[in-house]
Amino acid sequence: MTKDQSSRPQPCRLPEPGKHIRSSLHQFSTDCTGSKEEYMTSGESVVYQNMDPPKRSRGRLILHGMVMFGREFCYAVEAAFVTPVLLSVGLPRSLYSLVWLISPILGFLLQPIIGSASDYCRSPWGRRRPYILALGIFMLLGITLFLNGDAVISAIVTDKSLKSVWAIVVVMFGVVLFDFAADFIDGPIKAYLFDVCSYHDKERGLHYHALLTGLGGAFGYLVGAMDWGHSVIGKLLGSEYQVIYFFSALTWAIFLTVHLFSIPEQPLGKAPSDSDLTPPSALRLLGSHSNVYGSLAKEPVSLPSSVPDHRPRSFSALGEANAVTSSAKQPNKAQKKMTFRSLMKAIINMPQHYRYLCVSHLLGWTAFLCNMLFFTDFMGQIVYKGNPYADHNSAAYATYERGVEIGCWGLCINAVSSALYSYVQRFLLQYIGLKGLYFMGYFVFGLGTSLIGLFPNIIATLVLCSVFGVMSSTLYTIPFNLVAEYQREEEEQMKLRGIDEGPRGTGVDCAALTCMVQLAQIIVGAGLGALVNMAGSVIVVVVSASTMSLLGCIFIALFIKYVD
Repeated sequence: MTKDQSSRPQPCRLPEPGKHIRSSLHQFSTDCTGSKEEYMTSGESVVYQNMDPPKRSRGRLILHGMVMFGREFCYAVEAAFVTPVLLSVGLPRSLYSLVWLISPILGFLLQPIIGSASDYCRSPWGRRRPYILALGIFMLLGITLFLNGDAVISAIVTDKSLKSVWAIVVVMFGVVLFDFAADFIDGPIKAYLFDVCSYHDKERGLHYHALLTGLGGAFGYLVGAMDWGHSVIGKLLGSEYQVIYFFSALTWAIFLTVHLFSIPEQPLGKAPSDSDLTPPSALRLLGSHSNVYGSLAKEPVSLPSSVPDHRPRSFSALGEANAVTSSAKQPNKAQKKMTFRSLMKAIINMPQHYRYLCVSHLLGWTAFLCNMLFFTDFMGQIVYKGNPYADHNSAAYATYERGVEIGCWGLCINAVSSALYSYVQRFLLQYIGLKGLYFMGYFVFGLGTSLIGLFPNIIATLVLCSVFGVMSSTLYTIPFNLVAEYQREEEEQMKLRGIDEGPRGTGVDCAALTCMVQLAQIIVGAGLGALVNMAGSVIVVVVSASTMSLLGCIFIALFIKYVD
């Protein structure tokens, strides 16, 4: 018998007073078969958390996390080759950063809505997996057009001027489609993990996600760093890009399929079976108030009488923390639903220290994306002095391609250093704290990119690529840890003041941080191409990255709230 099937059904009893439920909440019946009114307070909306799922084995959690390996593998291929591919099909230098604009704008507007929609999906396959499958197919279609668009158009269109235009359109559409789907799919993947795992298993699962993300990025950059054009498989498939596409599509298709069948997901509205319950199977109630920061716009909704009252935990597609953003409530009462308008209202009304954290996160991601999105192009043009606009059979273009390959090795070093630094952070935390780690990540990255701009030679640049991983690990962990610490302090202050309200969920806070990532991508896409055109050299990308990072250092030192 597997660990997933080892738990035995137990009678549903609420936890003892004072352990999981505040003393101000009414006492409820301990029998699960009672009416739903018995589990509700009469004065306010409540949010259900589902009974704890069974303990998941290590193998299942690893299989669940394999999708992150495939996603990051494809992401690495996109980051390494999108600029070289666009320039090779004839996109003007002044426009090549605009390709990054469309996807984040769509994500900024639609992600809260789609995230909320997945909370209410009633597919018999579950709430999250239908979205994951659809977005996975879009990712595959996007990378197909991105890496094969030029070859397909060359085979179909004979007119040289039309061929260039259509190649640019098809490749750009593939990049936007892939980027859009890859950005969106992360939320449902995390929500899927949260829905099917207990608190302890969720932490283990996120650890495997982070580990496999780093490994996927490293292998993706490694594949891009190899010279496939003169290999047997390169001659068989036609070109280097077709070889890279073959490995990317195969990796993504296999690991997406493994992920979708890794852990069964409970459909919305279906009562959990006995095998899905573990003791103690208690319903925890969290009070919510519409007049505080973190609350969302409410819409009246009625629960059909045929729908059982045990609803799954609901996590926004934007939140990667332990946030509950919407779920079943009293009949004929209001139900929280995240919309773009409600998200913007919550961000505007957030406490000052959260707003400062969002600004520092925006500065950090702007610096990081300035460097990462155009690093291989920087290697090809500045370090190797190649020319992406030269004829494809010329020495100048071959030199540029060699620089792109070496740039992939640098990004591979970045992925490995990111995974290693995530472990080093644990030891540094007790000495310098979260704010110190936050400052150090920005400072090391700013210093490293400055040195790359001053001394653009091969060895120095590859060695300094390790600082990219320090920044990457910092951006993915420290801001969310700060949010958790801020909320812990708020809860302690509420207890000291005798305020008997439920704690605010972290969903909107994480949504705000995620929006800063997309806003940074919009800023980079809109402005960096113009800066490169004005300067006449792509060295401006590392100068911009260094400047934004050092500005972030100053902002962190002056404005970020210190936590013990």
